[in-house]
Amino acid sequence: MSTTPLLETHGLSRTFPGVRALANVDFRLYPGEVHTLMGQNGAGKSTLINVLTGVHQPEAGEILLAGAPVRFATPLEAEAAGIQTLYQEVNLCPNLSVAENIFAGRQPRRRGLIDWKTIHRRAAEVLADLNLALDVTQSLDTYPIAIQQMVAIARAVSVDARILILDEPTSSLDDSEVSRLFDVLRKLKASGIAILFVTHFLEQTYAISDRITVMRNGEREGEYLAAELPVQTLVAKMVGQQIAREQLQGEAEAPPAAPQARAAEPYLSAQGVARRGVLNPLDLDVQPGQILGLAGLLGSGRTETARLLFGVDRADQGAVSIRGKTVKLATPRDAVRHGMAYCPEDRKKEGIVADLSIRENIILALQARRGWWRTISRARQRELANQYIAQLGIKARDAEQPIGLLSGGNQQKVLLARWLATEPKLLILDEPTRGIDVAAKFEIMDRVRALCAKGLGILFISSEISEVVRVSDRIAVLRDRRKVAELEGHGRSEDEVYDLIAGGRR
Repeated sequence: MSTTPLLETHGLSRTFPGVRALANVDFRLYPGEVHTLMGQNGAGKSTLINVLTGVHQPEAGEILLAGAPVRFATPLEAEAAGIQTLYQEVNLCPNLSVAENIFAGRQPRRRGLIDWKTIHRRAAEVLADLNLALDVTQSLDTYPIAIQQMVAIARAVSVDARILILDEPTSSLDDSEVSRLFDVLRKLKASGIAILFVTHFLEQTYAISDRITVMRNGEREGEYLAAELPVQTLVAKMVGQQIAREQLQGEAEAPPAAPQARAAEPYLSAQGVARRGVLNPLDLDVQPGQILGLAGLLGSGRTETARLLFGVDRADQGAVSIRGKTVKLATPRDAVRHGMAYCPEDRKKEGIVADLSIRENIILALQARRGWWRTISRARQRELANQYIAQLGIKARDAEQPIGLLSGGNQQKVLLARWLATEPKLLILDEPTRGIDVAAKFEIMDRVRALCAKGLGILFISSEISEVVRVSDRIAVLRDRRKVAELEGHGRSEDEVYDLIAGGRR
């Protein structure tokens, strides 16, 4: 590895109204290394990336590229200088083909016309490097989000870049796809490309990183060799020594919660619910005061189950009953009327309304349930918003701040507040901790467990099996769009769940 940084910053600072996003940050990125940026939501990771790539301008400090001062006015200028960025949310054109997305803006031409044959061949070659075989002529939106993410990665690595910035690229990938991506990153590293990697997954951090920079509250806490930084120390540096000590000790020493007595009647019972081509017939009971976890790999049917139960998609088989009475959940409005709430997996596309304020986002579901002719007063809206900002520890200037300016973890808390304001009886949480830092995960799950203790029934979906095992009273295991087992959650091990996912029997 070179001893001279390819990219470095000195004293980089940036503020937004009421928020200090970066404060005097020094950073170094060397050729031929994977350098991971770690920190809580709101620590300044995304802001640092945005300043490095011309999305925002620094208010103080300097950026050096190959030793020369630079300041990019736009992301296009950063790309022209050899910096390619892939963000957490897929930012492609779903109506274009896979090949068009990979080569958008740089299509090879022949005799003045776009050379489609070459584009299709080269797109297939790029995807082959990711061990991915796709019909590159198909529209991108015909593929699931995990495949779309891999196409975005293919586009990023296909450019002759000196620096590759990956901001949560694995959030929608399963273990095999992550492994495939890491193989590609190692090849790129060996070729001399400098890679800046952002993730909230600790195992991934240690699997791929050469060095780690920890940020907290907009400042650089420190820079470390990954091989010399124990995971407990990393967590402590990310969230603060006292908080980390309490959390890690609680995880290690606290005895598992005693299983709650099963209620005489489920709040929701699904019998043979299915949708052709989406989900095979499935039976589920969600009890008041219990957390039912759904465990399975990407594509196993977890999100599809949630969408069918909440009426986002229509089931074409089976029946659903609420408190023993058969109901028709044809639309989300029906589900809300029956006391259900749903925090979707894709919070940016299906959850938040980015241009609205925190206050407006929080009262949306409650106002919709009341009907738009029974308007909630502005004073009551502010009261509710301030209540949940305080209760859930949402970090924001005030309730009028646009939700789009919040970190991912704080956006997730606002979505949770939106549904808590409706006082639901059953809450469906689909990947509520996806893309959220360690401390925010603890905060959200502590809140979820507290709600459950008060009688709320919860259907909990997470790709992190350890999280499902830790919080669930019961676990339904899905594989290949069908339920293959149901376990009592307490006292179960991750290995048992993985065995079932892999094809074992219980």
